[in-house]
Amino acid sequence: MTIAGSDSGGGAGIQADLKAFAAMHVYGTSVLTAITAQNTLEVTDVMEIPVSVIESQIDTVLADIGTDVVKTGMLSSAKIIEAVAGKLREHGVDKLVVDPVMVAKSGARLLRDDAVEVLRTQLLPLATVFTPNVPEAEALTGRKIENLDDARGAAVEIVALGAKSAVVKGGHLEGPATDILYDGHELRAFTAQKITTTSTHGTGCTFASATAAGLAKGLSVRDAVGAAKKYVTATIRHAFPMGGGHGPLNHFYELWG
Repeated sequence: MTIAGSDSGGGAGIQADLKAFAAMHVYGTSVLTAITAQNTLEVTDVMEIPVSVIESQIDTVLADIGTDVVKTGMLSSAKIIEAVAGKLREHGVDKLVVDPVMVAKSGARLLRDDAVEVLRTQLLPLATVFTPNVPEAEALTGRKIENLDDARGAAVEIVALGAKSAVVKGGHLEGPATDILYDGHELRAFTAQKITTTSTHGTGCTFASATAAGLAKGLSVRDAVGAAKKYVTATIRHAFPMGGGHGPLNHFYELWG
């Protein structure tokens, strides 16, 4: 199940999550938290879904279909985060991938400032895997991340805050695209060649969803993260330009030929 916002441009959010689930051969359900009006250039409008409706979506899906893994994305306010965390605890969800969506690729803020502390204290401790990029990890830990050693320190600190494991994604750093995983026991780096392209919208959503899909299929955290890294790299490599800004990935490159 993905609990996230809708991207009218189809590149990120719920749309990217469901594409990634399908491509990774798992069935996806969805809980909508917000509607955004956006394209490859900008986010022009956001409407949050009422908390009662978000809670009803979670209850209704879990009452019948159930879920093996939950993945969260855009939870834009403190009250939404609190509600989602409460429902996850109520339903005993024990596998959770948290993508702390704070800023869209266009630069638009998708998480209110007053919600960061609630994310840190209420949702992060429930996470099986917490997947911030560098700016998100900096905001959550208060530390500057300029290199891989800094990323390692941030991953360790996020686990100390309560997450079972953390992946600090290194796409914002110089050099190859290296993600750092800390599972509470060891640090591991996942590296891929950085691809020069404008088709990077939805990479964070897709990575987290692919990781969730791997966990749903019974993979370990390390293997799920590794499979997600390979998948996202391939979706970037096979993407084609779309729009005038940051275009979407090619989630179904294997089928499109």
